[in-house]
Amino acid sequence: MYYQTTCPSPLGEITLACRGDQLAGLWIEGQKYHGDTLSEKWVERNDVPVFHAAKKWLERYFSGERPAVSELPLAPAGSAFRQEVWGMLCEIPYGEVLTYGDIAKKMAEKLHRPSMSSQAVGGAVGHNPLSIIIPCHRVVGSNGSLTGYAGGIGTKIKLLQLEGVDTSRFFVPTKSTAL
Repeated sequence: MYYQTTCPSPLGEITLACRGDQLAGLWIEGQKYHGDTLSEKWVERNDVPVFHAAKKWLERYFSGERPAVSELPLAPAGSAFRQEVWGMLCEIPYGEVLTYGDIAKKMAEKLHRPSMSSQAVGGAVGHNPLSIIIPCHRVVGSNGSLTGYAGGIGTKIKLLQLEGVDTSRFFVPTKSTAL
């Protein structure tokens, strides 16, 4: 069984989910794939310690601090491939970006393959169940496009700007799976 709670944020209401003392989900209101990795029933419960820790982490993040991903006990549900990609997202420094291609190259090296599909990486990034905390917003297209954010491109831009990224060097595509 999973527990859930909500909290306000500058981006809209956020839903948090946990299993035991580990955070399993964080979704921004209206986010694509909301809760799709959690297969069991969700029960509303606000007094779970990991929720208090996550809310404090988010308060610090939105106030301009740089809380580390490692400060929270995380348990995102996903395949081994997705887990590997999400682990790489956690290594992207605050205020910096990588491309889907950069991550694909790292995944290919890690898996001892000659290459890896950027689209496969994009699928894993897009289904990240711990948005913001696992910083999928820090991934951009190799051509500078701000594409593929399940929380919406406007939200991605706000998060990058909050982190001090110069977003003027990027563009919003006219067609995308996550506008």
